[in-house]
Amino acid sequence: MSDGPSESTVPAGANWRDLLRTTKRARRLARHMRREARRAMPWWRRALPTWRMLLGGLLAVVLLCITAFTALYASVQVPGPNAAAVSQSNIYYYADGTELGRTGAVNRAAVPLSEISVDVQHAVVAAEDRTFYSNKGVDVRGILRGAWRTVTGKGLQGGSTITQQYVRSYYLTQEQTLGRKAKEAVIAIKVNETQSKEAIMAGYLNTSYFGRNAYGVQAAAQAYYGIRASQLNVRQSAYLAALLKAPSVYDVSTATVANRAAAIARWNYVLDGMVELGYLGSGERANMAFPTPRAPRPTPGVSGQAGYLIDVARRYLVDSKIMDDAMLASGGWHITTTFVKKNQDAMVEAVKKGLRRLPDTRKAKAIRVGAASVDPSTGKILAAYGGPGYTTQPYNDAIRHDLQAGSTFKPFALAAALEHHATTQDGRTITPRTRYDGTSRRCVQGLPRGLRYCPPNEDDRDYGRISLRNAMMKSVNAVYAQVGADAGPADVRRAAIAAGLPSTTPDMSANPALALGVAAPSPLDMAQAYATLDNHGRRIATWSVQKLIRNGKSYELPGHKDIRAFSRATADQVTSVLEGVVSAEGTGHVATGLGRPAAGKTGTTDSNLSAWFVGYTPQLTTSVAMFAEDPTSHVRLSLGTAAGISRVNGGSYPTRIWTAYMAAALKNLPVKDFQLVVPTETESPTTEPASTPTSSGTPTPTPSPGPSTPTVVPSTPSPGPSTPTVVPSTPQPGPSTPTAIPSTPQPGPSTPTAIPSTPSPGPTQQPNDTSTSTSPSSQEP
Repeated sequence: MSDGPSESTVPAGANWRDLLRTTKRARRLARHMRREARRAMPWWRRALPTWRMLLGGLLAVVLLCITAFTALYASVQVPGPNAAAVSQSNIYYYADGTELGRTGAVNRAAVPLSEISVDVQHAVVAAEDRTFYSNKGVDVRGILRGAWRTVTGKGLQGGSTITQQYVRSYYLTQEQTLGRKAKEAVIAIKVNETQSKEAIMAGYLNTSYFGRNAYGVQAAAQAYYGIRASQLNVRQSAYLAALLKAPSVYDVSTATVANRAAAIARWNYVLDGMVELGYLGSGERANMAFPTPRAPRPTPGVSGQAGYLIDVARRYLVDSKIMDDAMLASGGWHITTTFVKKNQDAMVEAVKKGLRRLPDTRKAKAIRVGAASVDPSTGKILAAYGGPGYTTQPYNDAIRHDLQAGSTFKPFALAAALEHHATTQDGRTITPRTRYDGTSRRCVQGLPRGLRYCPPNEDDRDYGRISLRNAMMKSVNAVYAQVGADAGPADVRRAAIAAGLPSTTPDMSANPALALGVAAPSPLDMAQAYATLDNHGRRIATWSVQKLIRNGKSYELPGHKDIRAFSRATADQVTSVLEGVVSAEGTGHVATGLGRPAAGKTGTTDSNLSAWFVGYTPQLTTSVAMFAEDPTSHVRLSLGTAAGISRVNGGSYPTRIWTAYMAAALKNLPVKDFQLVVPTETESPTTEPASTPTSSGTPTPTPSPGPSTPTVVPSTPSPGPSTPTVVPSTPQPGPSTPTAIPSTPQPGPSTPTAIPSTPSPGPTQQPNDTSTSTSPSSQEP
């Protein structure tokens, strides 16, 4: 008989339970040992997560992202077209709320994909999304890149597929937020699942903005080439595809030299992409020339001056990055400008009246005017004149940059000298009473060795010893060329930029001719720069939009801060000097007819290609430029030739227009003084008295006709060349363009070169073509 239960009588689950208990004890022991081992580590090592922690955290993040995307995907539905996809007009208003003009309904003509050239479809894929036919509507790397740019404050740039761009323009808005980007990606995936690639391509091509107020490829084909979308060839298709990146910048008809080069580079990029994708043969690609589009056509509904004013407002919105061209052209905006209707009407009437006073010749019809008027205390642009009518001449003369400023640039040379306490070549501190040698063709001192710059005065008149105040009044070139050298051409350039001229102003390099006005700022630029002087040296950037509303929502606009450009003493001294120009003895004496305190400067350029008057009162700054241009060839003409007289000076027709406008604009406003704060002017007791102007080269000096007659100048040409030149040390036959050659005369004509950018003595430097080939005579009446 057995003493106990046999092995077979032990419960079946006993071994399993023992094994489970043993396993649990082993796990607890292992955890305890790990904890003890971690406690034995240094504190800094214990602060680091273990691989288990990292793996667990990563899995949690992945799970969270999947959950969030699933929730987002389920919650976001494909919406209907947004408001921007519906055709609307932009309405512009004067400052008082009176309607100024409209840029009509969005220029769009949707067409089926079968009516769009296959070359266009291929070009767009090569330009915008080379994986379009294989991706699922999104580019993950692109989304991450766009999200990072948003988080770091760089905006949403790059990475969007064609489907995403279509979703953004048709279903969403241009709002740059991370939330909008996430919605865009989800909707793009859903659209890609529910619509064919052909339908997405058609929608994209019919909603994209191509510039020139053209929405959709059909409108773009008409705007740029005057044909239907089905007729576009490979070269044209590649250019339209290139425009999608930056429509306004890449429009070669209106682009700067740099932007034109960028547009052509983008066009080449598209063609190379088509070769890479197999849409175009490399041999065919190699023989392709750029397809120049036709010139922009006027937009209906912006006749008269309205189109020019709208152009100024549009450029302000885009240049200030308030919105881009596509957002503005999508329509629905109510834009209140700073333009004052009374001022605008007065400017139009003054220009028309001034042009009517020209001799009735056939060529006089080619004479044009650009003008702008600014409130110096606020920077508001109050009026502008861009041409005879936007629908007949869609080129805005108020903002063009190809009119040399002439003597209207001299105040910047004076401001530079006063601001930096410059001295003359013999060590005298420059003030408005400092006397210079006003002899015509007197060579500028202090230039680099081997250079001689000897500009003539108007009609080759000599003025002897003359103060800077009187030299400005008479617009003596010989004096202010020397002032520019004494102040330093680089400082003259900096003074012009400080006043408000763009640093990119054509031909505004630092060279000895700069003080006489070889640069080509726009009339609006010059109004801003003189407004800085008017505002006692404080610059406020000009602006033209004061209210922006869309769909009942008001959008915030940037503020307008003033910046100290010059000391008050400098600005007020320049104003005091310019008051002498608007006097009975000054070149701007016609402006005395205004009957209130005024300051300004006349300017007339080489070959009489432009004539200016820029002036101001304490309440208003206005710039008027006049030029002549062949309406067919656009070749610049001499104003005198066009007017049928010997010469049109800045002190004649431009000053008359300025005076007529200012009288009307300031009517019923109180007469104010400039309230100048200027230091006491001192002068060396050995200074010689001013000489009577004489004609250079005459045996016996006799008084020449004074500059007080602003109209017709005697038709007999004055002796000698009329353009300031850089000449060799010893006069010799050669080209009339300014040159820089070694001190020792060389046989034959010298190679045209540029004036070095610094006035300090030094070795002869390499040429700068822009400064020497466009020197103006800065003639005055």
